[in-house]
Amino acid sequence: MSTATGFTLFETAIGTCGIAWGAAGIVGVQLPEADAVKMRARLRRRFPGASEAPLPLPGAVRSAVAGIVALLGGESSDLSQIELDMRAVPTFHQRVYEVARTIPPGSTLSYGEIAARLGEPAWPAARDVGQALGQNPFPIVVPCHRVVAAGGKLGGFSARGGQSTKRRLLSIEIGSSAAASAVAFNVPLFADLQ
Repeated sequence: MSTATGFTLFETAIGTCGIAWGAAGIVGVQLPEADAVKMRARLRRRFPGASEAPLPLPGAVRSAVAGIVALLGGESSDLSQIELDMRAVPTFHQRVYEVARTIPPGSTLSYGEIAARLGEPAWPAARDVGQALGQNPFPIVVPCHRVVAAGGKLGGFSARGGQSTKRRLLSIEIGSSAAASAVAFNVPLFADLQ
């Protein structure tokens, strides 16, 4: 059951994102959809009790949005202090998300490395870590894009655009210029959807 009471859309370097919150913190972040209408529809489905909030936003939400906008714009931004309401999140997922939040921008860990940090055997726990990250309600704040497969492979990504979006997010963190990102990966955001 969602504890969200409000949501809003906000512009970032990768498109319009969304955020939902309640009394105990942020309950969800949404990466870009095809357009604002689809974004609002997705947020209303995910958080049926929430209403689109008028400006000004609550202070903690305003800070979270500013941090996300800065990070997606290639600036240094520490999102680890954003208060998340994980009451509706399974315990194992919470543990995975806590480890993922310790990965600095521009760095990665493998699914197996997260499993090891949790004190779990690499297999099958690496698969369980991947499933938890695939259900991450807080992308960017819980940086699931920084978790990769074994052997340096990119691994999956459940947001719109899949691996192309994951590559784009990593490239933004690795180099602050759009030109560097384009050269490094030669993949525009959502290229696999065209």
